[in-house]
Amino acid sequence: MRVIGLAGWSGAGKTTLMARLIPELGRRGVAVSTIKHAHHRFDVDTPGKDSWVHREAGARQVLVASELRWALMTELRGAPEPGLRELLGQLSPVDLVVVEGFKRDRHPKIEIHRAANGKPWLHPEDPAIRAIASDVSPPSALPWAPLDEIATIADLVLRHAAGLEDW
Repeated sequence: MRVIGLAGWSGAGKTTLMARLIPELGRRGVAVSTIKHAHHRFDVDTPGKDSWVHREAGARQVLVASELRWALMTELRGAPEPGLRELLGQLSPVDLVVVEGFKRDRHPKIEIHRAANGKPWLHPEDPAIRAIASDVSPPSALPWAPLDEIATIADLVLRHAAGLEDW
């Protein structure tokens, strides 16, 4: 299983890019899973549903299954947030895991940058950034693709993804 991250400031277009990148990788025969970091309190459950009631009652894990999908929710209940490596260990094996967020971790990343955000570049301060996708030319010699060239970004993703043992 290989890993690549999409890292950038909020509003740079990471999620929009992810929605276009996953189908492109799928057309190339690459099985993809994703991990998304959230910086705020979030919920994937619906208040009032049985699984929500179980979780609110104090269950540490709630697994919901149907003929179409299953989902496992884990409440930390004061335990420390798990690291990226630990979270990767929770996934079933696939060809590629694309990580959105976790920009401070050491896994290989592609920086997503949008000039209109007015935010600074993450590279060169982050040596794990291997390439850049942006709406302007970057101030470095790293491989670069325009944000709207999904096939070129997919090439960068596949070229720079690495196995867990490599970072």
